[in-house]
Amino acid sequence: MGNSSVRGEGAPARAADGVAGGGPAAPASASAAAADGPGPRRGKRRILRWVASTLAFLILATGAAGYLYYRHLNGSIQTDLLNLGDNKLGGSKPNAFGQTPLNILILGSDARNDAENQALGGARDTFDGPPLADVQMLLHLSADRSNISVVSMPRDTMIMMPKCTEPNGKVHPASKGLVQTNESLSRGGPGCTVAAWQELTKIPIDHFMMIDFKGVVTMADAIGGVPVCVQQNVHSRTKDGKGSGLKLPAGTSTIQGEQALQWLRTRYGFEDGTDLGRTHAQHMYMNSMAREFRKNAKLSNPVKLNSLAQAAIKAMVVDPGLNKIDKLYDLSVELKKVPTGRITMTTMPWVYSTREEGRVEPKPGEAEDVFRMIREDIPLDGKGPEHPAPAASGSPATPGGPAAAGSAAPSQPAAPQAAAPSRIAVAVRNATGGKDGAQPRVKNRSNEVVQLLVAKGFTKAAADTQAGAEDTTVVRFSSSDQAANAAALASALGLPSSAVEKTDGISGIVLFVGRDWRTGDAPTPPPPAPTKAPDSARPLNGDNDKECMAVQPGFTW
Repeated sequence: MGNSSVRGEGAPARAADGVAGGGPAAPASASAAAADGPGPRRGKRRILRWVASTLAFLILATGAAGYLYYRHLNGSIQTDLLNLGDNKLGGSKPNAFGQTPLNILILGSDARNDAENQALGGARDTFDGPPLADVQMLLHLSADRSNISVVSMPRDTMIMMPKCTEPNGKVHPASKGLVQTNESLSRGGPGCTVAAWQELTKIPIDHFMMIDFKGVVTMADAIGGVPVCVQQNVHSRTKDGKGSGLKLPAGTSTIQGEQALQWLRTRYGFEDGTDLGRTHAQHMYMNSMAREFRKNAKLSNPVKLNSLAQAAIKAMVVDPGLNKIDKLYDLSVELKKVPTGRITMTTMPWVYSTREEGRVEPKPGEAEDVFRMIREDIPLDGKGPEHPAPAASGSPATPGGPAAAGSAAPSQPAAPQAAAPSRIAVAVRNATGGKDGAQPRVKNRSNEVVQLLVAKGFTKAAADTQAGAEDTTVVRFSSSDQAANAAALASALGLPSSAVEKTDGISGIVLFVGRDWRTGDAPTPPPPAPTKAPDSARPLNGDNDKECMAVQPGFTW
């Protein structure tokens, strides 16, 4: 998948053993020759890409880095806008106990924006090319801080791109067809990748962290080694010289530096030679690294910590909500509360695309199951939530909200109260045909729903002359002072909180009547939410230190 024979030389493509976002590839027998061939975005530039993502997770998930309080690093933090799309979901919402989950999108960019990145990345023919988001991982911290779920999206996933508007006013129109997900970064920056995730998953994303190449080699060495395991002797090298070069004996080895980079970029030699195996190896490495930090606190040298901190901060771009060292530190403290045994690494369930050869698309049903579990704060490990403490006890929240562990939570302003239904103006838009247009819109449906709303007291409801296309009924509002009224409307209709979205492209409050409400007095309720990630997501528990990579036939020694 992603070879130049499929998409052409200028396409965002997979290198067979280059570091990528963990997406699957076509079977080695079908794509090996093309996938490792020379061409754009090949070779050394992929070595560090996923390691950068690993670093971001490390900084967040371990909380071992007290060095984040070095105030002089504040001036080095680079920021970019959180969301460049029109669909603003309004951030994660608190649960009944006043506790708020966190969703953080971790991105690895292959940008060559300075000499250091060019030297590390190589591939001179792509120095002036647009950056690609070749690593995309959504980290979900539960509202009660009992568990972390991570979902990787294959970088060759084909999706519909949303409209993205850059700060300078340049508009990237919504795509009319499928586009490879890693192209989102070139449509204005990380804020467009965030917008694409929200459009696809309906998961509100609170923050992003994007990492480039700089400083990664130093950090890989400073970690001091991470245990990994292979079932047989492995050497990732084909007869014609392709592969990462990783060579390890059977059993457990502690790797660091260049060997760690080789492990993370290995495709040929692991499992069936596809990116699915590479993703599994990367997840194993991340979990093992988190265990090592928790167990041994390897980063105890202040000089080393300072050096690592400077390299990490200079290599990161974050959203404005994480633009201070103390905010990053507070976030790491929150994530450290989760034991490794409640960290679950997964890959978005996928299927090979029938519309774009060699690419993948979200697996119908099961990908949405994973997204829904994240939206509804259901742990992917199937263990269920802990019993949360009431908000009055000082439950943690987002950086900038209640204080981190060990300090009292400041008093919070009372939530805005909704107006009486008779004072809430609602435009009702017919969107009953669904997004794929497979069914015609139900004639006169807007007027029928208006009558239902009037009967519920929403006497200012009126049919909108514009139409829409939605699979599920959704309430959208244009300004923050309308949030409480929009939520009250959704509650009156029995809609979940996830059906309420802040959006720039409308005026006032608009009820989009989706395909789930073609008839009757209320939308068709969704089926019960799953309680555990499907096997197709390949969940890996953070405490699993027995996992050992299978070796691809022909790559042993």
